[in-house]
Amino acid sequence: MKKERMILRTPLPDRLCHWAMVVCFFLVALSGLSWLFPSLNWLNGVFGTPQMARVLHPFFGIVVFAALVYLFIRFVKYNLFEKEDRIWLENVKSVTAGDHSKPLRIGKYNAGQKFMFWGIMGLICVLLISGLVIWRAYFAHLFPIPVLRVALLLHAVAGVGLMLLIIGHIYLAFWVKGSIRGMVTGYVSHAWARAHHDRWHDQISGKGADKTKPGSVQ
Repeated sequence: MKKERMILRTPLPDRLCHWAMVVCFFLVALSGLSWLFPSLNWLNGVFGTPQMARVLHPFFGIVVFAALVYLFIRFVKYNLFEKEDRIWLENVKSVTAGDHSKPLRIGKYNAGQKFMFWGIMGLICVLLISGLVIWRAYFAHLFPIPVLRVALLLHAVAGVGLMLLIIGHIYLAFWVKGSIRGMVTGYVSHAWARAHHDRWHDQISGKGADKTKPGSVQ
């Protein structure tokens, strides 16, 4: 049986940036939780010692922000809301039930993914600004105590919010079979694309194979 040709969904540089960000975010999130919840204080050991966690947490946070800026530049054009997104929203119950029988005219990303994209980007901006304000080694002394308190609260709330969005992102990636493979290898099958992103599949299926590796189409 002839193997089905695959579609390039995520190029290698984007995948490398994504997984590097995942590692850095994991370290930042665990160390942040260790300060937010005293019972989880042991989590600051992810950086070796509590002292190293205090030093490295903000630097790794900036790396996460920089990676998300890169991904924003790469993917923002696919995450702009379009009139076809209303079809997905009107049929979200059937989608979550695994019913893909109705054409939903989904682009490279569906409406739910777009909401998550903008939520993540908004929260990381709040985290960056508030994190710089409370960064004791460099900037905290420039601000009055009330401002620092507000910044600490915003940083904590935005951090928990971002963690919840990422957990949702991970859950959906495993729930939609084939998504993890697509983010690891960069390639998805035509069947996967037709089922989950039919309009995107229609847009790219007519392209030539000159931009793809042998035996695949983009």
